[in-house]
Amino acid sequence: MKYIKTEEIRDADDADDAAQPTGLLEARLQELQDQIIELPAGYDPLEKAELQLQASAVLVDLERGEEGFDLAREAFDTFKERESWDGAVQACNNMFMADQPMSLPALGQGIWLGVTFPDVEPELTVALLQHVVNETPADSDGAALAAAVAHYIADIRTKGKKHEDLTFFTNSLLATVARRHSNVESQEQFAAWFQRMELGEPEKFLGRMRNVIDVLVQDDWWVDREAIWAKLPVN
Repeated sequence: MKYIKTEEIRDADDADDAAQPTGLLEARLQELQDQIIELPAGYDPLEKAELQLQASAVLVDLERGEEGFDLAREAFDTFKERESWDGAVQACNNMFMADQPMSLPALGQGIWLGVTFPDVEPELTVALLQHVVNETPADSDGAALAAAVAHYIADIRTKGKKHEDLTFFTNSLLATVARRHSNVESQEQFAAWFQRMELGEPEKFLGRMRNVIDVLVQDDWWVDREAIWAKLPVN
C-alpha cells in the first residue's frame, strides 16, 4: 500500500550503504528542481504543484523538514485554488511528515479534507488517521476515534482486493488501539470495548472526530470549511 507506513528495518552497519540512498535522493531532488525551472511559459499551475509535492517528499526524506514543509505548503495553496483535493491532502501529509511547528494543523486539515471528499484516495486518508493513532497518548479516546474513522473510510470507499487489504489493516489498527487503550486481549473484550466507545455509530464517532481535528488545527485553518460545505451535493 502506497501511503500506509509500517515499521522499517534498516541495516545501518555500512556507512557506504547509508550514503547511497542519500545520494539517490539528492539526485532525484535536483531532477525535480530542474523540471520546475524548465516549465514552459503558460504552464498549468497544477503541473508545478505536482512537482513541488514530489520534491517536498524528497526533502522530508533528506531531513530538510523546513524546506519540505514550505514547498508542500505552496503546493497546497495551488491545489486548494483548483479544488484538487487529493493533491491538497497529499501536501498535508508531507507537511506533517516534515515535523515543523505547523505540522499538526496540516494533519488536521488533511484529515478533514480526506473525510469530506470521497474522491481523495482512501488509503491516503487512512494514513493521515494513522498519524493520529501514533501521536495520541495510549489512554486517550482520540486514537480510538481515528482508528474507527479509518475503518469506516476503508469500508465504504473501497471494493474488491483493495477493500480486503485496507480493511484488514484498519481492523488491525483498531485491535492495536483497543489493546493500548483498555488492555483488550479477547474478541469478547473487543466487542464490549467497541460498543462502550460507540465506534459502530458513524453519526457519533464522526462528530467526536471533528473535535479532535479542531484540537489539531486550533485557529489555523487554511480552507474555508463553510464555503466547501456549501458546494457539496449533500451538506
